[in-house]
Amino acid sequence: AAARIPLNSRDRRVRISLPNELKRILILTAGFGEGHNSAARGLKEGLPANAAEVEVHDLFAETYGPVNNWARKAYLSLINRAPQTWASLYKWIDARKNFRGNLRFLFLLKNRLSTLLVRFRPDVVVSVYPAYPYLLDELLGNTNRAPFRRVVVVTDSITVNAIWFRCEADFFLVPNIQTAAVLQSAGVPEPIIKVFGFPVTPRFAQIGESRQPPSDQFGRRVLYMVNAGTVDAPELAQRLAELHNIALTVTIGRDERLRSMIESIRARSERRFQIIGWTDQMPRLLLESHLLIGKAGGATVQETIAARCPMIVNQIVPGQEEGNARLIVETGSGIVITSPSKAAIAVENAFANDARQWHEWAEKISLLSRPAAALEIARFLLSL
Repeated sequence: AAARIPLNSRDRRVRISLPNELKRILILTAGFGEGHNSAARGLKEGLPANAAEVEVHDLFAETYGPVNNWARKAYLSLINRAPQTWASLYKWIDARKNFRGNLRFLFLLKNRLSTLLVRFRPDVVVSVYPAYPYLLDELLGNTNRAPFRRVVVVTDSITVNAIWFRCEADFFLVPNIQTAAVLQSAGVPEPIIKVFGFPVTPRFAQIGESRQPPSDQFGRRVLYMVNAGTVDAPELAQRLAELHNIALTVTIGRDERLRSMIESIRARSERRFQIIGWTDQMPRLLLESHLLIGKAGGATVQETIAARCPMIVNQIVPGQEEGNARLIVETGSGIVITSPSKAAIAVENAFANDARQWHEWAEKISLLSRPAAALEIARFLLSL
């Protein structure tokens, strides 16, 4: 089969032939929030090499280079240092009715996408960042039949900005039934909404849960995942280090200044704890831990759900992360506490009375867990 479609702003028409062998799947991501890249990685890992030819592209980074790096840093600075300003911008974006016209300044990116489509000739284009579907709308114009299927993977939960779904798509893949209800109430037809779970790396399913219930015999393992913008991190690390009968691990990423502060706290503490920098072993750490303390980022929340590890949310970026925190609280999978002193008390309470509170959280979060979601989505994409 073949189709003729306009693929750039000059309405240049090219012929795209659908492949006869491996299904070609193009995954489009962006580095504005770790949830997008995490979903892209999980999708690629879930697709078998003998059934699909897969390419993952961050076209923002590829097109704009240093300017994109500056924009990413500005975005992170905004959400960490001026969260209420970001909340206002998030609401403004959510209220927009027509996003296509607002993306005209991305003409260089659109041309790069056009070139990529001509070269790779995908059967399926998967967008895990919400700007791409609108660029595809412009490239495809008013054609009745696109030469590939368009799939949007929504990486947020419950508080889903309208930019995710006011676009054309064959299917919207969402992480949970709560988010599916939000899209349906906004007018997205129910048949094109698919609930597969968030595409975490298949390693969550392959490794499997390795923890025993918290006890004197098996320990009480707490994982504190520090976000670079968390100003209260040293205080909370200090308070956690003072708790009896817990085995504490603190992850600090690539922030050397933060490492120095946390190492200083460990040196003064009577109880030693583990400090980990950047690591690709997060699935194993979560599957071994009894409790996660961290920011309500899309990837973090979905990975702790996949690992069936209850969570204490200690930081929320207004807007998209509010829904992630609500998912934890409303399903009884953990709590939200932003005060370091109260968070430390919550850890003690979770393990008190034979860990009764922890058992309740663990039972509820297990109902949400879909560690093989990337594999299920892969089967779906290959069936299109």
